[in-house]
Amino acid sequence: MEIAYTIMVFVFGLVFGSFFNVVGLRVPMKESIVSPPSHCTTCQRQLTVLDLIPVLSFLFLGGKCRGCGQKISWIYPFMELVTGVLFAFAYWQLGFSAEFAVAILFISLLVIIVVSDFAYMLIPDKVLLFFLPLLVIGRILSPLTPWWDSLLGAVVGFGILYSIAVLSRGGMGGGDIKLFFLIGLVLGTIGSLLTLFLAAVIGMIVGIVILRARGQGRKTPVPFGPSIALAAIIVFFYGDAITNWYLGLW
Repeated sequence: MEIAYTIMVFVFGLVFGSFFNVVGLRVPMKESIVSPPSHCTTCQRQLTVLDLIPVLSFLFLGGKCRGCGQKISWIYPFMELVTGVLFAFAYWQLGFSAEFAVAILFISLLVIIVVSDFAYMLIPDKVLLFFLPLLVIGRILSPLTPWWDSLLGAVVGFGILYSIAVLSRGGMGGGDIKLFFLIGLVLGTIGSLLTLFLAAVIGMIVGIVILRARGQGRKTPVPFGPSIALAAIIVFFYGDAITNWYLGLW
């Protein structure tokens, strides 16, 4: 039965992942997420059910629009698959619980900001404000120990990123700063600090790889949101294990 539930959650994740692509691409542009219906941005053909099956449509169509043959970005099926896998993994780890609800909300937020930051190097305030009350409710129903660690983590996460932005005179985006307020709320103080450390390491590695691949200079902007998201997911599921391992070295 657990396998059946896991598959079900995975399928739901695929569907929501498709929706999160729309949100991540339209909200930063101040467009409606419901109108117009999904369409090819090249030929404007409205997409049908056959075009909108998560992941499978991309594979069956060879990654091209059925109307004009324009290539479809791999980001769409990739984020659908990532969302499905993360939803299923969250259920596998947590079952149907209050913490599972927190995990689903947290994953949803991070997937949307990855799409948005990757496409526009922007983390929309509307997305963060939408998830803020939901995550607050989630942490009330499934509190950290101690309960006030969520509040402290939010303040610490926001404060550190804000200080970096001030000292670096704009070296840190406002969206990243606000995002860390929510990350601290979910992960607590230690989790927020560990996320920042891992995000910096991941971001540095990704940045070096991208800049070398493109042959561009060090001042070329690279979106930091995906690195933050990956680090936050790692800490959400394995933060305690990482912290205990580190403390065991001393």
